[in-house]
Amino acid sequence: LREVPRQHGQGARGRRRALRGVFAADPAQCAGRPVILVDDVLTTGATAQACALALRRAGAGPVTVLVAARTPARGAALAQ
Repeated sequence: LREVPRQHGQGARGRRRALRGVFAADPAQCAGRPVILVDDVLTTGATAQACALALRRAGAGPVTVLVAARTPARGAALAQ
């Protein structure tokens, strides 16, 4: 595992690259078990994807991602 550089201002590709190999899961804790992954804010999905991949590689069952908020897509108009 390693320290992750700030992700603010990075696009999806940069975030995925920065998160490669950062997360790991203990197979003894998650093998065959369903997992609920909770994230506060979903921007590009890179963090959730990297975490879910680490869990699946450790043998976790289905991984469900729950998020509290999602940032609007770039260029999307905000509701008034």
